[in-house]
Amino acid sequence: MAAFFPHAGRRGSAFTFFALLFALLLAPPLPVWGADRKFRTVVIDPGHGGFDRGGIPGQRVAEKTMALDVAQRLAKTLRHAGYRVVMTRDSDVFVSLGQRVLIANNYHDAIFVCVHFNSATRVGANGIETYYYSTNSASLAASVHRHLIGETSTDNRGIRRRGYYVLRRTDIPAVLVECGFLTNPDEARLALQSSYRQKLADAIADGVMGKPTPPNRPVVAGLSRVVPPIRQPFREANTYHDFVRAEAERRPTHRRSHHSTRKKSSSSKKKKSSTSSSKKKKKKADSDE
Repeated sequence: MAAFFPHAGRRGSAFTFFALLFALLLAPPLPVWGADRKFRTVVIDPGHGGFDRGGIPGQRVAEKTMALDVAQRLAKTLRHAGYRVVMTRDSDVFVSLGQRVLIANNYHDAIFVCVHFNSATRVGANGIETYYYSTNSASLAASVHRHLIGETSTDNRGIRRRGYYVLRRTDIPAVLVECGFLTNPDEARLALQSSYRQKLADAIADGVMGKPTPPNRPVVAGLSRVVPPIRQPFREANTYHDFVRAEAERRPTHRRSHHSTRKKSSSSKKKKSSTSSSKKKKKKADSDE
């Protein structure tokens, strides 16, 4: 500072030093996800929009409306905390999956958070679940999911690895959150409350910012010890107490075709008939003797 302003003395330099120090102290902590990469940008993707209402036919509460509201609240919370926020949509418009991925991949110092609500033909289906695909997204998914489950009263459906388009095609850590079932009367009633949508947004923000995990809430009856969803270097696997479970990717089971079964049965019949004919021949030879 003194080099640019010759008349500025030690007093001005000291003021500049303390101003910079104060700004650094107020800056939000940099969360680390994946291979020791730090991020200050969060790309938020509210699901559906425009003519794409989301959910299933006949669903009363529109998923696109609830997802956008939670996403906007999340954006406000993160901006207030000092993060740069990019929205794939900020109004009721349709954005294709390709465009959403393109927006996310324009930012290399970022993470990608998709906000959705679930639906099912079974009215009793309920709970929150979090999805991820790439390995560098697992810790982010675990952090967000723990906060959502710990700061709400809904059921825990766990963390799941799935190859959804927006998760598979993004180059940055990406998660997709299903904030409950709008086809469930109780969860739909909660989603219609602005206070609950704010609670969801705050919980997701806490997970994104890497805040300490809230105390464990027992969400499965009798469950006290499960395998951790990601590697925990500071905890023994057999003493890890958590309620977050990562579901392993299921491999398709290959069933034998009817053709092969038919072929096998016909071959066994041929073998059986040949065996019986040989026995008859042997029996006839014995009688001849």
